[in-house]
Amino acid sequence: MTKILAICISEKKGTLKNEVSKATFIEDFGIENDAHAGKWHRQVSLLGFEKIDDFRKKGATVDFGAFGENLVVEGIELNKLPIGQIIQVGEVILEVTQIGKECHDRCAIYYQVGDCIMPKNGIFTKVIKGGEVSVGQECKLVDMGLVEN
Repeated sequence: MTKILAICISEKKGTLKNEVSKATFIEDFGIENDAHAGKWHRQVSLLGFEKIDDFRKKGATVDFGAFGENLVVEGIELNKLPIGQIIQVGEVILEVTQIGKECHDRCAIYYQVGDCIMPKNGIFTKVIKGGEVSVGQECKLVDMGLVEN
């Protein structure tokens, strides 16, 4: 089963995010109280647990949110998804808008953890349908025509 292992938010861009147990996702805006929310294509960022775990196995001690990710997802190879893929978590519907990103030149995250895996392994989404998400909820890939209401 795929599921949400962590939800992370921050007040400022380019900083580590802090874990919360649940969050409100706002349609065409992002996560309430998160610095990356807004009317753009990178409202919510996702990073696969497996990529974080690989980084940890190299000796790094990093908490969830260390790479600026909003959602840590277990069981989906996120960086292999196509643009336009729909991800559903409960009633919340996210659409993949970008795979990876150009990293800031030695951003705060790089200096704090020594590297950043978000540029190659993270994905970005916009919120198609809002609602509340809690840690532990199932996360699934769906076709738009099959979205559960």
